[in-house]
Amino acid sequence: MGLRIEGKIARVNGKELRYAEFAERYLTKNQPVVLTGLMEGWRACEDWVTDDGRPNLGFLSAHFGVSKVTVADCSRREFTDQKRTEMSVSEFMDYWEMFSAGSCHSKNTNLNEDSQPLLYLKDWHFVKEHPAYVAYETPSFFRDDWLNIYLDSYNMHQGSKMQRDQNEINCSDYRFVYMGPKGTWTPLHADVFRSYSWSANVCGKKHWYLLPPFQSRLLFDRNQRNTVYNIFDEVCENQFPGFPQTVWWECVQEKGDIIFVPSGWFHQVHNLEDTISINHNWFNGHNLDFVWNLLLSDYCEAKNYIEDIRDICDDFEWLCQRNLAANTGMNFYDFFIFIVRWTVASSVLLRQLKREESSLFSSLTKVVQHLVSNLIAVYNVAKGMESVEAFTEDNLPRYSGEDWSLLCDVDRTLGEDEFQEFARAIMESNGLNDELKEQDLELNSESFLSDGYFSACFSPSVLQKLDPLCSSRVSLCSPGDLLRLIEHFFLGPDGVCSGLDLSLFPDIPFKS
Repeated sequence: MGLRIEGKIARVNGKELRYAEFAERYLTKNQPVVLTGLMEGWRACEDWVTDDGRPNLGFLSAHFGVSKVTVADCSRREFTDQKRTEMSVSEFMDYWEMFSAGSCHSKNTNLNEDSQPLLYLKDWHFVKEHPAYVAYETPSFFRDDWLNIYLDSYNMHQGSKMQRDQNEINCSDYRFVYMGPKGTWTPLHADVFRSYSWSANVCGKKHWYLLPPFQSRLLFDRNQRNTVYNIFDEVCENQFPGFPQTVWWECVQEKGDIIFVPSGWFHQVHNLEDTISINHNWFNGHNLDFVWNLLLSDYCEAKNYIEDIRDICDDFEWLCQRNLAANTGMNFYDFFIFIVRWTVASSVLLRQLKREESSLFSSLTKVVQHLVSNLIAVYNVAKGMESVEAFTEDNLPRYSGEDWSLLCDVDRTLGEDEFQEFARAIMESNGLNDELKEQDLELNSESFLSDGYFSACFSPSVLQKLDPLCSSRVSLCSPGDLLRLIEHFFLGPDGVCSGLDLSLFPDIPFKS
């Protein structure tokens, strides 16, 4: 029985699309789209591609050959993924040339045709490894990228007692290069953190098959643990009873196309030609709830799996969080520190706009609306975190003790070089500089990032609203602290959002 395909993904000229339209049609509605016309001038499209449109293997080997990369063998399954190994870029290019020439077995004639590997270079952290080589420019539609902006300044597990990945670069960012010969493919999956993703074809052609999130339950086995590996296998209906009911979307992605894959859409991808693509995973205020819901679901699963040892475990919650970080890529505490830093940085920018350019602030420009919407998104997620067992007064000190208080100390955060770098990146990603130029204005970035400036955002009335145990210094130690702070930003007479017409934000979760 073949796939039932009824959805076609729209193709839109990116040059004729405004960001507000993209956000309304695709981010907010969580719908996929293929964007064209956005890759002109990319260095990768010149250097990495031969005159006849094929991957320039010689250039890649000569300039990046020493890089160590992860390679998947598309012909061999290992548990729920393809078998992976590590090799250098130059070794992979040698393989690719031999594969294309049909002579992969020239060094080992004992291999039969069935054992021929079909190798696909995946998850190459190219930007982190080669920062001086600017291969591309992230399109404006995807620059509001909370995940990678954060990881450019902080480690995801910074300050945590969790054991770090032995290969730290594996979680250093979520900007990747993929490349492989015709026939390589990626098994069915939903993206890490249930993030958004975008994928740009530098050369070659891909065939995408996507399933909307409301149908994802149909992909799981009877025990709701594993999903279908390959949608073109003979899927056992007894094991995966819902699979025959799935209704798929598809598209063919050409050279120069960028596909936007929304949160929670399972997808399987096949390279129809020798292909190179650039891919980002990312999230922001539009899909922050997807990230939290995945963490909560995976946490409940991790906790239930070891529930029988709770009574004999010295630190059950710490063990749950360790397993969550290992399985999902971050845990509750990593995520909480993440949204705290975003809240602090966003309020700094709003405060500075209000102080230096009050007309720009009160007129609710695009940047102000965006920053305010971000605070609302964080508030809604923090509200769901408030009652979770991991954030009880008993568990927080046991988890990190003194380290947790230091991480949550806002004064300490503001003095860090990393935070200043982080705040500047947020300003740039939100297009604040461009908007100021349009109105012939200039924001003094040095003043709002100088030591002591942020204390203006925390008047005595703010401190009184926080937990008395934390009020001697500005500390955000729990979701409740964060909720009270954001409420004050909007409702307090000296809050950074005071003076705004809140009726213009219909989704605001609190009223004056």
